[in-house]
Amino acid sequence: MSRLDTLAAVGPWRGRHPGEKALLGLGLLGCAVGLPPWPGALVVGIVALALLLGPARVGPGQVLGLAAGPAAFITVGSLPLLVSIGGPDVVRWAPEGLPRAAELAGRSIAATLCLLLFAATTPLADVLPRLTRLGVPPAVTEVAALMYRLVFGLLDTAATMREAQAMRLGFVSWRAAMRSAAGQAATVFVRAFDRARRLDEGLALRGYDGHLLVDVGPTPVSARFLAATVATLAAVITASLALRTLIT
Repeated sequence: MSRLDTLAAVGPWRGRHPGEKALLGLGLLGCAVGLPPWPGALVVGIVALALLLGPARVGPGQVLGLAAGPAAFITVGSLPLLVSIGGPDVVRWAPEGLPRAAELAGRSIAATLCLLLFAATTPLADVLPRLTRLGVPPAVTEVAALMYRLVFGLLDTAATMREAQAMRLGFVSWRAAMRSAAGQAATVFVRAFDRARRLDEGLALRGYDGHLLVDVGPTPVSARFLAATVATLAAVITASLALRTLIT
């Protein structure tokens, strides 16, 4: 199980309907994309972060750990806007690209926080069965669920193998590290096919006919939560446009 699923499974919003959390997280995501990047992205990012640290009860260290990877990717993706290629110099500093890089980074970080707000409060097991009710083909949701299970199972296997190799001095030198990495990759590759085969056989023996039936218990929708979500989204839009008017 991933860190996100672990947080979502034990969080205070675990019992809420996924649609409520989708309206909040994806609604803020729409604001981050649709509103002007300044100050819209700043307002959306602050609200999403406040909800993560407040009602969702995700610790600051956990938010930082989850956002570190996407933030690094966003930073690397924004850097090319700061340079220009061509002219007398092959590569030169482009000061006109700084505002665009800042807008891209701000909007992307705000959108990442919005996605984290949804992912850190909603387990994948609550989302996939309900997607079928919304018209998503069952084959798509079933493949997604099976891949999710296999990926994290194989990651656990790889971590266990690496720990065992390290205890046997498998990384004491560059040559030993390459040999250990090759052996680990080969073993994980073989085990992936073996697990997929055993999973296919297990489904066939249980009479799999193309549909995995998942019992999803009824979850009431909170009218108060929906009203608070709509009010929050309206406040974010109003504050962003008002600040935009004051700035310009």
